[in-house]
This record gives sequence, structure tokens and C-alpha cells, in this order.
Amino acid sequence: MIKKTPRARIPLLAWAGGYRKEWLRMDVVAGLTAAAVVIPKAMAYATIAGLPVQVGLYTALVPAVIYALLGTSRPLSVSTTTTIAILTAAELGQVAPGGDAATLLRATVTLSLLVGAILIVASALRLGFVANFISDPVLTGFKAGIGLVIVLDQIPKLLGVHFAKGNFLHNLAATIGAIPGTHLATLAVGVLTILLLVAIERALPRVPAPLVAVAVGIAAMSLFKLDAHGIATVGTVPHGMPSLISPDLSLLAVLWPGALSIALMSFTETIAAGRAFAASGEPPLQPNLELLATGLANSGAAFFGAMPSGGGTSQTAVNRRAGARTQLAGLVTAGATLLTILFLAAPMGLMPQATLAAVVIVYSVGLIHLAGFKAILEVRRMEFIWALVALAGVVLLGTLQGILVAIVVSVLALAQQVASPPVAVLGRKRGTNVFRPRTEEHPEDESFPGLLLLRVEGRIFFLNASRLGEKIRALVDEFQPKVVALDLSGVFDIEYTALKALIDAERRFTESGLPVWLIGLTPAVLNVIRRSSLQDTLGRARMHFNLEIAVEKYSGANATDAKSEDALAMRGA
Repeated sequence: MIKKTPRARIPLLAWAGGYRKEWLRMDVVAGLTAAAVVIPKAMAYATIAGLPVQVGLYTALVPAVIYALLGTSRPLSVSTTTTIAILTAAELGQVAPGGDAATLLRATVTLSLLVGAILIVASALRLGFVANFISDPVLTGFKAGIGLVIVLDQIPKLLGVHFAKGNFLHNLAATIGAIPGTHLATLAVGVLTILLLVAIERALPRVPAPLVAVAVGIAAMSLFKLDAHGIATVGTVPHGMPSLISPDLSLLAVLWPGALSIALMSFTETIAAGRAFAASGEPPLQPNLELLATGLANSGAAFFGAMPSGGGTSQTAVNRRAGARTQLAGLVTAGATLLTILFLAAPMGLMPQATLAAVVIVYSVGLIHLAGFKAILEVRRMEFIWALVALAGVVLLGTLQGILVAIVVSVLALAQQVASPPVAVLGRKRGTNVFRPRTEEHPEDESFPGLLLLRVEGRIFFLNASRLGEKIRALVDEFQPKVVALDLSGVFDIEYTALKALIDAERRFTESGLPVWLIGLTPAVLNVIRRSSLQDTLGRARMHFNLEIAVEKYSGANATDAKSEDALAMRGA
């Protein structure tokens, strides 16, 4: 076994130790470019969670520094995301429904600390594989639901109207009812910002559209005195480093279920973004180290008032496209955020609320990936239904309940697949030794009268043994063979309950005059059978190395039987 060097174990040493001078310019440019996207979006996402905009700035600062020192993805840009923001909003709404600023901040600190602690414990338990528990179709539906919830939440800010918030259907009805009271000047600012963002994204994709939109909004507010027309601004943004805030430990019992959901989503998004933008030749992501890095990023940033964080797909894409080579780009982004906190807080306060809402809407609509739904439907209808169920779970039950629905749907989907393994009837491609499932596409494939060739794939165990037996019996009833040959070359394991079911099925078939052959046993399955009574029952005569040998034996036996019948007929004559 090859031991890892200290440099390989510690991500900072891995990238800093082999740093090249020619990378410096690319990392600096990429970090500044990413900052132009991260800073306005982080502020916008803070408003989704019902938090002051400066919380978004703190979230773009501290987690980025910690992750750059400990994370294993070189291009990953860490702050917060739309998904994490809406999950945070749902959780904070339970403990601070009145929106009291002090209560909200202490609850945020507690939540971020809990999220970090859960991720750190998961790292210690080596639970990195948990990121694979949510299937891609279910994640597609979940994110689409999140996108719908966020867009609906921001539309009132775009219209300049206010009402008491409730569930999705309540908010939808209230928004429609509030349309007659739209503040036209606010709507105009929001619509123009959306048009500007879309135009820049399409015509000038390398230009940081959110930064341009925010700058234009601030400039317009200052030059044209838009506040005199009733257009609301973000308000005072405190400048300088944040004060340390202590958590409210009395909230732990209330917040931990939501923290668990946010931790799972943070890790899932971090891993997804890191894998999506990894370049060939870069060290692979290490899931358990990613758990530790994101856990420490959340816990460390919590005391500065940051909300839960994770890797963002869109900002990581910007970082990679701009030329990021190492985690130094993330440190540059954090440095730009620090300068904003220290010197640009006052201008940020002039930003129109409608501008911020427009930024959120434009980048949340991207979560509703219709092409993704279409691609799923074209391949497998069942997975499309799972995606719709996950979407409905978020929209109708709420975001925290929706993530549970997504996980349950993923697990049930997995259970459904393993509980009903495929059983294929095989034929042989003419003129070859290739055996494949018989289909209408290849009617010319050879079959062998009286010999039923069946292929089973996957792991056979207590959950699917009964269903597998039902499928085989149905095929036997349909084809009425003289011999059943089970090709188990695709079965990598057979569990005790399934072995007993196989022994019982073999006995019943044999008693009814239908012998069973086992073909292509893998070493693991062969070892199990050798330790059971099935070894003696079948013997060498009914266990064959591959399908070709089995067919030759069956054909030879049939030819011998045919000769014997002819000889008997001649004697009788």
C-alpha cells in the first residue's frame, strides 16, 4: 500500500508547495472576476434568508479563506448559494418569526455552527459517500422547486408590495392579489435590472453581470434621487470587520434537524461543483476532506455572523473560466470582499431593493432546468416522476420537508431498482458466440428449442429474491422449456436468504422434471454455492463455465437423444 506524503494529506501543502509563478496572474484575475459575481450575489442571498446584506459579505469572506486553506478542489468558489439561503430562511423563520435583528443574528450563528459541527462529525465518521444519496433526477426536481419558491418570494420586492408571508400557495395567491397595488417606479427599476442582467449574460458572458447591475442601480439611485419616488434601498450597511457573536445554545434542540438538511445540501452542492469543474491533471476531490473543510468553514465563520455556506456552481464556473489554477483564487476573492467591507459599505447601502431582487430572480430561474426535465423524460419516465415528486415536495410541503422528500424518493428509487432486478431471455447472434437479450430489433437471433437461457444481473439478496423467483417462474410458464439455464455471470454476490430460495426453486423445478443449470458463476457466488447443498445437487453436470459450453452440451444431448429415438424406431420396424 502506498503511503501518502504529508504534502498529499494537507491540501494547502499540496497546491502551495508546487505553485508556479506563471499561475499567479491567472489566479489573481480569476479571484477578482469571481469576486465581482460573488459579492453582489452573496448580499442578495442574505436577503433571501431574511438577514441584513452585510451577512452575505461576511459569508463571502471567512468561509472562502478557510476552504482555500483546507479544501481539495482547486477552482471551487465558496460562499453561500440560493439553495442554502432558502433552507436557512425556512429554519430561521421558526426561531425568529418576528424578524428581530439580534435574535436572527444569534440564531444564524447557532445554525452555522451546527451545520459545521455536523459536517466535521461526518468527516470523522468518513461519511463522504452520503453525497451520492440524492439521485440526479431528484436533485433536478428539488432545485427546480427551490427556484420556484425563491422567485415567488422575490416578486413582491420587485412589485414594491408587502404582505404577510405563508406557504407557497398562500404567497402565490397573495402576490396575485397584490398586483393592483404595484409601485410602478419600483417595478421599472426591477424590470430594467433584469433586462440588463440577461443582455450582459447573453452578449458579454465574460463581463460580471451582477456587479454591473448593482453598480448601475447604485449610480441611478444617487444621480436621479430615486428614493424621492418611493424606491426602497438596502439601507445602512455597517463598515468594518464584524463583531464576534456568541451562539444561543438554547436553540440547538430546535435547529439541529434543519442544520442536518443544510449540511447535506451544502456538502452535495460543494462536491457537485468541485467535480463539475475539475480539470484533468488536478488532484481528485477527497470527499471526507471536503466534509472537514466545509465543516470548519461553516463553524469558523459562524462566530463572525456568517450564514451557512458551501461551494456555488455558477461562481465556480466563473472562477474556472477566468483561469483559476489553485485555491489562491479563492483567497483573492476573499481579499476583494474584505476591501468591500472596509471601504465600500456606504455605497452598497444605496442599492435599490428591486435591483437586489432582480439579481436573485435571474440567478434563481437557472435552478429551474427545463431541459434537464426533458432529458430525464426522454430516457426514463419513472425518474421523471421522481423529479416531479421532489419538486412538489418543496413547493407544497416547504423546503426543509422537501429535502426529506428528496432523500426518501431517492432511497425508494434505489430500493425499487434493487428489489426488481432484470431477468433477460437470451438468444445468440447468428455466426458468433455473442449472447444477448432477445428483442424485436434482432428477430434473427438464434434460440434453442427446449432450452431457456435467462440472464440475471446485480446482487441477489433477501429484498429481491422473491421477486426474482416470480419473474423466472413466469418465463418458464410462458416458454415451457426442457432445461432452464441461469446465466449468473452478472451476479457479484448471493446472500443466504436468496441462496435458500434458489435451492428451493431448483428442487421444485427438478421434481417437476425441469432441470436447472447454473452458468458463468463468479468466484464469490461459486464459493457460496460450494459451501451449500446445491454443490452436491448440481454437480459438474449442471454448472457450466459459460453459455457457449452450455449450449453445446444441450445440443449434443439432444442429438444423442434423437439418434436413440431413431434406433428404437428402426428396431420396431
